[in-house]
Amino acid sequence: MKAVVLRSAEAALRRASSSSCTSSHLLRRSYSSESHPERKVAVLGAAGGIGQPLALLMKLNPLVSTLSLYDIAGTPGVAADVGHINTRSEVAGFMGEEQLGQALKGSDVVIIPAGVPRKPGMTRDDLFNINAGIVKSLCIAIAKYCPNALVNMISNPVNSTVPIAAEVFKKAGTYDERKLFGVTMLDVVRAKTFYAGKSKVPVAEVNVPVVGGHAGITILPLFSQATPKSNDLSDEEIKALTKRTQDGGTEVVEAKAGKGSATLSMAYAGAIFADACLKGLNGVSDVVECSFVQSNITELPFFASKVRLGKNGVEEVLGLGPLSDYEKQGLESLKPELQASIEKGIKFAHQN
Repeated sequence: MKAVVLRSAEAALRRASSSSCTSSHLLRRSYSSESHPERKVAVLGAAGGIGQPLALLMKLNPLVSTLSLYDIAGTPGVAADVGHINTRSEVAGFMGEEQLGQALKGSDVVIIPAGVPRKPGMTRDDLFNINAGIVKSLCIAIAKYCPNALVNMISNPVNSTVPIAAEVFKKAGTYDERKLFGVTMLDVVRAKTFYAGKSKVPVAEVNVPVVGGHAGITILPLFSQATPKSNDLSDEEIKALTKRTQDGGTEVVEAKAGKGSATLSMAYAGAIFADACLKGLNGVSDVVECSFVQSNITELPFFASKVRLGKNGVEEVLGLGPLSDYEKQGLESLKPELQASIEKGIKFAHQN
């Protein structure tokens, strides 16, 4: 009976992950007949609330041959636990600043969920000083030990931590705008879920681009471009869906009553995006996902939109496409706040 339940659960997870164009391999266990290049993935902050489930999901990914888990404490236990899972990748745990270089060396993809979580009443901006310092120190190490890795930034506030990383890499002479990503995939995951629920369409078939940034009103889901198309949603329902997507993090923080933030869904979203990056590196064609990257599709230096991923990271930053009047208004409204967050990150990088 347990085996039947396990197979059913695994099948459900596989169906859910296949709704993204990136993740047909993510939760597949029977991978032995497939041949994939050797790929090392490092998770920085692997003992945390996001890091642990993210480590689990990356261990299940057959595209990963070496999984390097790093945190300031607790990592050996996480590595031992995850390392017992019978999938392809070899797992190693690293703890403390003196082992950071060893954790990073040779990495193809570095995922950064490190930092403190958001608590009730706390905005993403409140997280800034603590998480900005953590991100800066980690990026200094990345520039030294694996300067060619694709960097997936999860640590909030992403609207500021990505510009911080860019400035650190520029100073080190290693910056490649194609290889730095702010992970906004959770906004996409939420938009798909909420849209499917309201439109009564199968969630596995849904796609919704989300542009802008990764905090509050800077998150702009483009429901006018959602597929499959639903003609039954009123303007008020679209506004409510937009607001719920923007406030998804707060919804989880409040539901957990001060005992955590969005860790499990963020780990899932981070694993989906990392999988897309690995597929791009491996030469899979037409891998397209939304991410917060250096961009010239608006006047802002960084912006989240659909990007095509390839062997060098970002192959192409795609345009916004046709927007509804409501979305055009949302785009103009988010720009000042997003610009301020970007500037705050750049200022921090130069002053600290």
